[in-house]
Amino acid sequence: MKEVIYLLLHLLSTLARLAQPGGGRSVIAENLILKQQLIIHSRSRQRAPNLTTRDRTLLGFLSLFMHPRRIARAAIIIKPSTLLQFHNALKKRKYRQLYSPRGGRKPGPKGPSKEVIKAVVEMKQRNPRYGCPRIAQQINLAFGLDLDKDTVRRVLATYYKPDPSNRGPSWLTTIGHAKDSLWSVDLFRCESIVLKSHWVMVVMDQYTRRIIGFSVHAGNVDGPALCCMFNQAAAKQNWPTYLSSDKHSLFQYHRWKANLRVLEVKEIKSLPHVPMSHPFVERLIGSVRRELLDQTLFWTANDLENKLQNYQCYYNECRTHSGRDGRTPMESRVNNVVDINDYRWEKHCRGQFELPVAA
Repeated sequence: MKEVIYLLLHLLSTLARLAQPGGGRSVIAENLILKQQLIIHSRSRQRAPNLTTRDRTLLGFLSLFMHPRRIARAAIIIKPSTLLQFHNALKKRKYRQLYSPRGGRKPGPKGPSKEVIKAVVEMKQRNPRYGCPRIAQQINLAFGLDLDKDTVRRVLATYYKPDPSNRGPSWLTTIGHAKDSLWSVDLFRCESIVLKSHWVMVVMDQYTRRIIGFSVHAGNVDGPALCCMFNQAAAKQNWPTYLSSDKHSLFQYHRWKANLRVLEVKEIKSLPHVPMSHPFVERLIGSVRRELLDQTLFWTANDLENKLQNYQCYYNECRTHSGRDGRTPMESRVNNVVDINDYRWEKHCRGQFELPVAA
């Protein structure tokens, strides 16, 4: 019992020394610093002792109770500059907490709303091959907003986790407008599910980027078949003044040239072995392959024609075009602005693409 009383008296006297403004706190702190340094020195056998986070915190805290002159004398295995830097860092943090503004965020522009973020993420999930410019254009077209590609990129970087198997290359090249009444025509070949070759002719208007039509032919193509494909693709359309084609051997048939003379259409040839001299239709063929033919299979020529017609409607009426500042090729169509708080997703091309429409 007597030892407990002595211990309490000793504790009270120690607390009294620490509470008074005298030098008792400095002495106790210096003793504890020396003790901690001895513990570190006995623990480490290297030339430079390894200080843990606990050691640095304890030494820095105890140095607050000491005079800066005593710190240089009490420091045995650590540099005085370490304690002084820690002391200065705590002082700066103290005044930063005292005088920094409280309550409120940093001033700056507000980010997109939750509804916009949800629409952007859903469009990327439903159309994984869409790039940031196309997503921004489709959102602006559907909801009447003013998003840019940088905002969409930041939203996708934060809220969207891409699937490596569905990620494809994006193309952002801007191409200039061509003169009116100029069409482009080209052929490409694709294989059916039974590996039967089918030739596809695509005709487009260079000024509006509008697809005039598709035509499919199974098997080999000759002069009469080529003329029939062109007439079928451009049926019920006003004939253009000029028609751009490449140096393919199929476009050298006398029947093909005679057909153009009858229709009073002047043919313009592109440079040989230079795809950039015929960029509009070449890019369109690449889009048809990437977005449709590489993602689906077809059995017969009729099946392929139906799928190409569905893609033509989607391309002309709903799909934005980077060369037209986010507008669709069909300028006559009235685009109704959709409320971002009330919309649904409409499927195109048998579910290949999904775009927002009014609910």
